Amino acid sequence: LMVWLRRTTHYLFIVVVAVNSTLLTINAGDYIFYTDWAWTSFVVFSISQSTMLVVGAIYYMLFTGVPGTATYYATIMTIYTWVAKGAWFALGYPYDFIAVPVWIPSAMLLDLTYWATRRNKHAAIIIGGTLVGLSLPLFNMINLLLVRDPLEMAFKYPRPTLPPYMTPIEPQVGKFYNSPVALGSGAGAVLNVPIAALGAKLNTWTYRWMAA
Repeated sequence: LMVWLRRTTHYLFIVVVAVNSTLLTINAGDYIFYTDWAWTSFVVFSISQSTMLVVGAIYYMLFTGVPGTATYYATIMTIYTWVAKGAWFALGYPYDFIAVPVWIPSAMLLDLTYWATRRNKHAAIIIGGTLVGLSLPLFNMINLLLVRDPLEMAFKYPRPTLPPYMTPIEPQVGKFYNSPVALGSGAGAVLNVPIAALGAKLNTWTYRWMAA
């Protein structure tokens, strides 16, 4: 019974944390962050999304010891964001008002790394973290290219509670960076490794807390 209770509890915990991660994505800065800002600050978006994904996904993957848990985590985030997308659509906003981030393929790469290295924690941190950082900007730019005129969405439906410094601006392509996907992937690949290590360390602390 206790084994069943512990398993049920930590799988429920995965759902709770994944839902909260998604809320962070949707409501960052009192704003519909993805649609409005992914085009103007794609590098910042890529880093925030990849690090947020990897810290939770690797935590629960190592906690369960089961390859596939990271994809499970990303799937919950995706489903919850689609629910939010439907809610905004029901309120009268256009279908493209929220573009759902693509987390699942990057999480699958993390799972595959853990599985292929025979559940090697350090390989998951170094190789898996790097792959998440490299892949997420690519998948999300492909996703954004399918959105109908995202800048129109950003400017046509402004939120009146927005502080001035959060107002969307036209992207100045070429002035700050020439390739937001390449810069986002490079920065994400570097930053995701220590963030993945943090997720693994949080897992160690959790075990110690549970054993206390």
